[in-house]
Amino acid sequence: MAAVDDLRFDPWDPAFVADPYPAYAELRERGRVIRYEPTDQWLVPHHADVSALLRDRRLGRTYGHRFSHEEFGRTAPPAEHEPFHTLNDHGMLDLEPPDHTRIRRLVSKAFTPRTVERLKPYVRRLAGELVDALVAAGGGDLLTDVAEPLPVAVIAEMLGIPASERAPLRPWSADICGMYELSPSQETARRAVRASVEFSEYLRELIAARRKEPGDDLISGLIAAHDEDDRLTEQEMISTAVLLLNAGHEATVNATVNGWWALFRDPDQLAALRADHSLVPSAVEELMRYDTPLQLFERWVLDDIEIDGTVIPRGAEVALLFGSANHDPAVFTAPERLDLTRGENPHISFSAGIHYCIGAPLARIELAASMGAILEKAPTLRLTTEPARKPNFVIRGLEGLSVEIS
Repeated sequence: MAAVDDLRFDPWDPAFVADPYPAYAELRERGRVIRYEPTDQWLVPHHADVSALLRDRRLGRTYGHRFSHEEFGRTAPPAEHEPFHTLNDHGMLDLEPPDHTRIRRLVSKAFTPRTVERLKPYVRRLAGELVDALVAAGGGDLLTDVAEPLPVAVIAEMLGIPASERAPLRPWSADICGMYELSPSQETARRAVRASVEFSEYLRELIAARRKEPGDDLISGLIAAHDEDDRLTEQEMISTAVLLLNAGHEATVNATVNGWWALFRDPDQLAALRADHSLVPSAVEELMRYDTPLQLFERWVLDDIEIDGTVIPRGAEVALLFGSANHDPAVFTAPERLDLTRGENPHISFSAGIHYCIGAPLARIELAASMGAILEKAPTLRLTTEPARKPNFVIRGLEGLSVEIS
């Protein structure tokens, strides 16, 4: 085990948030598991360990299926945060078997490869329209003009949320996702609770309407999905819909702007992509690896585990560092180099194991569609001002990305 007193790992330091990768390299050199007192966590920086622990059933996203807070040595969350935890804790991302298995099986019946494939023309058409508007305006903010509206519209279309009712979706999602940062503030919690209440109330009404008049949408599919006596409860449907919206666009939004910011900083790779659009699929994978949109994934230790001679006891929390794992030289040749032709690319940006992102195929379609539309319709796109990083560490993104068509 190594200490972190003299390391640069500091999730609240703007310099670290701007570029955490050198600090990750130091962590990997120090050891396979590092105790980090400020967050009461064990940091896991190596690809092999992160990948293995994502599949290790001695760890879980929750402990409530086996232990009370007292038995696990943890304090229950404040009562005023209950609406957020009710919403969050009934989604499959924060459940373990058997509930996770049941809900994922039922969701998979409505979230099929055929459903995703059927969305391809819509995704490509919408991406083209958004880029057309950007070109007509001579430029704008790639974040708000393309990166955000595309995946939000796609998942809203899947869920059956009318276009006229979609405006609050992104703000609700942003406020809820604030709680996934390390040590969120009271104000962050207050916003998350309010968004949880408002989003839940909206979905409760939408579900009631779909029960009366089912449609060809995911909400209707979730209502209809059942396996023998298994059905989704209303709360599970609400939590699933919120999870699909949040997870279904946060990573895509941030991967888009992080990716283009990386390309603008590497003119040779950008020129190669503009010269050969067939690189788009491998570019999507490489950009997801190079600047990982989800930097950290937390797991509870349900039974003692040992990593490199260090025993991590039941009740502890591990922080699996996706960003570090995606830059591990034991797996990736020259990991600090952006290489759009990288062939072997086992990045873990979509997680692994039972919590592997169910929307990964759709995210890849969206990323490829927006990149392809920009390459085709805005081949002279260029950056106007250097962007500012969002202060968040866990969910990594930009405040904006100002561009123009030269």
